[in-house]
Amino acid sequence: MTTIPAEKLAHLVARWKTVQGALASGADQESYVRLSREFAELDPIVATINTLRETQKERDGLKEIIDDDSSDQDMTALAEEEIGGLDSKLEELDHKLKVQLLPKDSADEKSAILEVRAGTGGDEAALFAGDLFRMYQRYSDRHGWKVNIMSASESATGGYKEIIANITGKGVFALMKFESGMHRVQRVPETEAQGRIHTSAATVAVLPEAEEVDVQIEEKDLRVDIFRASGPGGQSVNTTDSAIRITHLPSGLVVIQQDEKSQHKNRAKAMKVLRARLYDLERGKLDAERAEHRRSQIGTGDRSQRIRTYNFPQGRVTDHRIGLTTHQLQMVLEGEPALDEIVDALITDHQTNQLAAMQEEPEA
Repeated sequence: MTTIPAEKLAHLVARWKTVQGALASGADQESYVRLSREFAELDPIVATINTLRETQKERDGLKEIIDDDSSDQDMTALAEEEIGGLDSKLEELDHKLKVQLLPKDSADEKSAILEVRAGTGGDEAALFAGDLFRMYQRYSDRHGWKVNIMSASESATGGYKEIIANITGKGVFALMKFESGMHRVQRVPETEAQGRIHTSAATVAVLPEAEEVDVQIEEKDLRVDIFRASGPGGQSVNTTDSAIRITHLPSGLVVIQQDEKSQHKNRAKAMKVLRARLYDLERGKLDAERAEHRRSQIGTGDRSQRIRTYNFPQGRVTDHRIGLTTHQLQMVLEGEPALDEIVDALITDHQTNQLAAMQEEPEA
């Protein structure tokens, strides 16, 4: 039926029944929330197990007909024809179940902090950073997520030197986490008289939004500097000292927030970004430790590596991590399903690597 031990499947079904019974009997509020979450995770797994068992039972019945010498010849031929389709279905269900049982990333259901920064390429890099941010805005709109810009540093010619936003919604990090890295663009700038193709880059960081329970920050570990915000060219933005610079002394991380006129609001935004960066830093350390036991891994937090190229003259987008190329560049930049196709391929590749790593691990 499946390479997954029958005892493990029986345990999952038994646990599903226990949780279902506990919810029906009426649990207290705290237990109800916890049990509901567990039931939501177990329910699709048990549905796959049941389908797998039913399909296996159906296959066993056909095998009996084939092995029975007294069976009618036409019935035997029909059983042999049908059993091939069931074998394929069992293989698909087995793979689906293995994927469902893969260790879950605890941050997958979280909202995220998106940071886009212009890299090499001057004004063209800033314009590209703006293109990327708008791509993620449209992508978020399609998925029903809310985008709230936390801070932005615009370039003189348009685009952004840096822009940070909070994307809130269910499962944001699960779909966005593979976007972290260096994105490269190849195109002819509008100011290019010779028609030469220029290459520039922007970096993207997607951090899971951390709650206070995820990251404990001691006040003694913070140095908070307050100053007057300034805009492009040094012009004053606010007439009061409301800008905040928070330095986390143990890690050396620095966050500056000056978009709000209220010092309190700037501090709250800065702490949200700091908390997310510290959470990501800790996740990166754990990923590095786990990587020693894995053959391959995606999303280790190495943002110096070029992950994707957007080639305008050829109208193509290439994701270098999985060797995927699509000639739907404009649709990708519009946040259309063409971007989903890339994201889905990255998730599938990641799951394949996880399955391969699990098979290589020696049994205890």
